Amino acid sequence: MQYITLNKSNIDSEHICCAFSDKKCSEGYELKKKWLRRAFDNGYIFRKLDERAKVFIEYGPAEKAWVPVAAPNYIMVNCFWVSGKYKENGHGKALLQQAMDDAAAQGKDGLVTVVGTQKYHFMSDGKWLLRQGFEICESIPSGFSLLVKNMNRKGISPVFNESVKTGECPEKNGYVVYYSNRCPYSEYHVKNSLVETAAKRGLSLKIIKLESMEQAQSAPSPATIFSLFHEGKFVTTDISVCMDSRFDKIMGKNK
Repeated sequence: MQYITLNKSNIDSEHICCAFSDKKCSEGYELKKKWLRRAFDNGYIFRKLDERAKVFIEYGPAEKAWVPVAAPNYIMVNCFWVSGKYKENGHGKALLQQAMDDAAAQGKDGLVTVVGTQKYHFMSDGKWLLRQGFEICESIPSGFSLLVKNMNRKGISPVFNESVKTGECPEKNGYVVYYSNRCPYSEYHVKNSLVETAAKRGLSLKIIKLESMEQAQSAPSPATIFSLFHEGKFVTTDISVCMDSRFDKIMGKNK
């Protein structure tokens, strides 16, 4: 099977793996493509299996990542997903190796990525990455860990930015959500599903959309696709909490 690297010349004709058949998220799908077009100018890579499948990896220079991490001369791995029947066929290892090859060719000190200390939704599988030679270089109270795959032990060790160290956001009243168009699902479910869910329950809700790299790098959560806070405390990265049918169950688990 072949892999395709997206760029400005082919992104209009290629799918981006997530939400390509979800009509509700059509706006978010196009916004993610718009986000990618801008990111390509900063050396961003979106590589996927040449199939109608969720098998892909995204990465780029950590200095330009929409993540509150300081990792000079590293490659930041963002979304990395192999799903369904394509699991256990070597795609994850193959895609990761291509990212490592790119990092080596660019003279980078290694790869870095954010995971949940325990498995978090919409984040890579930390346990699998540790088996591939990644190491934990920092963990924070909100349940996130920073993993590094060193290719030069003399490089500067990556760290989380100060904005995420407490696990809290500045707004202490009600529910606060931070999100960006890094994911095609976030726009619809934040602006429609979550708004309706909160209104039905009479809950206070503030929505903060991360519109720039600078805003994302100073966000209070490393999960800049979607992070929900309650009374200032981080709750979840799971976008399905936005849905009326899922909200009470997920919030119950996080009490």
